Amino acid sequence: MARIFLLFLPGLVAIWTVHGIFMDRLASKKLCADDECVYIISLARAQEDYNAPDCRFINVKKGQQIYVYSKLVKENEAGEFWAGSVYGDGHEDEMGIMGYFPSTLVHEQHVYKEATKEVPTTDIDFFCE
Repeated sequence: MARIFLLFLPGLVAIWTVHGIFMDRLASKKLCADDECVYIISLARAQEDYNAPDCRFINVKKGQQIYVYSKLVKENEAGEFWAGSVYGDGHEDEMGIMGYFPSTLVHEQHVYKEATKEVPTTDIDFFCE
């Protein structure tokens, strides 16, 4: 599905096409270290492998380190998911890719800043390219 955005500049009209899909929200709120969810909450290590079921999630290998940026607030019967990116030697092809993973998959090794800011999730939190 392609979304088309029109950008009107003085004397110029630009058309920008974005390819992707908005997936279902996993939660309506998330916990972050700051209001924009850009600061790292913690560094965690994967306790087992995890294969992403869809594009909202990231693949994780046992022993991989993951920077955690937000923690979704659990709702109803949904699982508890955190958002982060993998880090470490031997995983350069996956470094920098953001996605969700089950919180039960990891053990937090170092907390940089407590996740005390409750922030509403947006459609872009669950957008897949």
